[in-house]
Amino acid sequence: MNSHHPLIHLDRGLCSQLDVSGRREWLVTNGLGSFASGTVAGMHSRRYHGLLVAALQPPLGRTLLVSKFDETLSQGNRQYELSSNRWRNDVIAPRGFELIESFAVHGTTPVWRFLCADALVEKRIWMEPGANTTYVQYSLLRGSGRVRLDVKALVVYRDYHATTRANGWTLDVDAVPGGVRVSAFAGATPVFLLSSRGDSTPAHTWYRDLVLSEEIRRGLDHTEDVLHAATITAGLAVGKPLTIVATTESDPDLDGDRAYARRQVHERAIIDRARRSCGESKPLSQTRTPARVDSTGQEGAVDWTSDARVRQLLLAADQFVVKRATEEHPDGMTIIAGFHWFGDWGRDTMIALPGLTLTTGRPEVANTILRTFARHVDRGMLPNRFPDAGEDPEYNTADATLWYFEAIRQYVAATGDRDLLRDLWPTLVEIIDWHNEGTRYGIRRDPQDGLLFAGQQGVQLTWMDAKVGDWVVTPRIGKPVEINALWYNALESMAEFATIMGMDGSGYQEQALEARASMSKFWNDDMGYCRDVIDGPGDEREETSLRPNQIIAVALHHRAFSAEQERAIVDVCSRVLYTPLGLRSLDPGDSSYIPHYGGGPVERDGAYHQGTAWGWLIGPFVLAHLRVYADPQSARSFLEPMMDHLAAHGLGTVSEISDAEPPFTPRGCIAQAWSVAELLRAWRATE
Repeated sequence: MNSHHPLIHLDRGLCSQLDVSGRREWLVTNGLGSFASGTVAGMHSRRYHGLLVAALQPPLGRTLLVSKFDETLSQGNRQYELSSNRWRNDVIAPRGFELIESFAVHGTTPVWRFLCADALVEKRIWMEPGANTTYVQYSLLRGSGRVRLDVKALVVYRDYHATTRANGWTLDVDAVPGGVRVSAFAGATPVFLLSSRGDSTPAHTWYRDLVLSEEIRRGLDHTEDVLHAATITAGLAVGKPLTIVATTESDPDLDGDRAYARRQVHERAIIDRARRSCGESKPLSQTRTPARVDSTGQEGAVDWTSDARVRQLLLAADQFVVKRATEEHPDGMTIIAGFHWFGDWGRDTMIALPGLTLTTGRPEVANTILRTFARHVDRGMLPNRFPDAGEDPEYNTADATLWYFEAIRQYVAATGDRDLLRDLWPTLVEIIDWHNEGTRYGIRRDPQDGLLFAGQQGVQLTWMDAKVGDWVVTPRIGKPVEINALWYNALESMAEFATIMGMDGSGYQEQALEARASMSKFWNDDMGYCRDVIDGPGDEREETSLRPNQIIAVALHHRAFSAEQERAIVDVCSRVLYTPLGLRSLDPGDSSYIPHYGGGPVERDGAYHQGTAWGWLIGPFVLAHLRVYADPQSARSFLEPMMDHLAAHGLGTVSEISDAEPPFTPRGCIAQAWSVAELLRAWRATE
């Protein structure tokens, strides 16, 4: 047994406190959009918690198939229940969290140690890369006398956004070699519960009224029925673990040690790729990492993966990169915006792509994703969202397409890949043409000043996109500041791309110069920072509230404001909007400011961009600070609290949002792609 504690580690004192272990969550994924997740305490608090949430049409069609395992350890005449559940009237039974000696995350694998008299039992959970297969392994690390483990498998079959009520539902549970096969109904994807050793006994008993505490806080249906479908029983002995496999695969590998070794190989490869990427230039800061002599005697870059926090972030980054295969393009890829409930979104994908792929030394993944999304461009727009049920993509975003140019720019700068640029060039030309002539939702270049107008009543087109019924919380119709900074950046990039390919880019350069000159319209001398939106409809001609969108303009490669203006923007964001877990979405002095995110859907969406702090904004803020002050140490100091956050909510990853006021409680998704990506990108830039 290794006494060295990993980066993510909770001792008995924390595990036994339900307000700690019941609120901290773990996540494992498989690269298809599938996942397993739960709390340290072992009880489910969300409808999204489960041992096998399978993407049946990768990366979407996510369906909860196996909810959880409830375990009982027997030693002599004594029994110890290792699981924990919450029932109606706040009844907690059993209380297995009180037996947890420690909890840790090894790589991305959650590992529990339960102390039952002198028996120390370890449990770990992981997924097979590229397969809808979850492994749960139990090992006896020490103990005297005979030890037996009974594992009750609890299953459902539902959309992962929903909850289940039994209502007389009968599932088919059949014995098969090595375990049982569960079929929810005719045509349903069967799930197998298998083990290479141990006895499996089919069952069919509904457990009713499990309570999901986080759904209470979210103002949603918060009770669930689950079916006890089988019990797997085996003796435990030191050196003879029990592995149970939950899978949709017809012939999975039941050897747990071999499967875990594959998981470790996968994760080592992620770290190794990032380590080999050391020494690449960082265009924004124009700095390189200090030189060192490596073990071969060759001069190279400092190994930035020597920091355990960086290694954890690299593994977190990999969790969002998934396949989006089609018949025409079986190798297509995309990025899941966040776990648990987001699919792949165009905007999130393009913002997150540089940090998740280029910073981590995986340019081939970036290449594939950029090509995948090019196939979905329509009327000059990238899709904002691919719906869960497989409907046509939604094209209601003004910025996803503009972030696409920046993702390509960073990719080309990092790789020098002219082939991708040449292949995508017709699509990029088409995009600019559509924006000049006008496309959906009033998105068009204004011939009077060369800036981009976007929006119409009832539609939300920027990243501040909360909508409740017909109520668009932050409509931002007109010319938003970050949209136009991105537009200018795209035009400059097009001129550069043309030059790289030996073509005439003067037309794009002329448009860029016009847009750059017109960006001065956003500056307000009296406020000392930028207007958020100009040229809006009716009486709302401009939006002067202090918001973080202007910091994006300072962080982009092509500079839209003067050095003095950039410094003023960084300073006001630092003084007013910065929190330890991101930037506030609105000035606390604004009458519309909401300091805490919570309540039902209406309350939560109403607060989403009216004060709530966003983790991803730490990236542009720190990169802008680095540009303005050229002080990597000072810039990095803003990132340290985010690194500490790795052990505070979604363990080993970074949350979507947090409250705007102390204690800055994490909210929203426990793992958000652009939060992880921008933290990684900014950390690398501040070396």
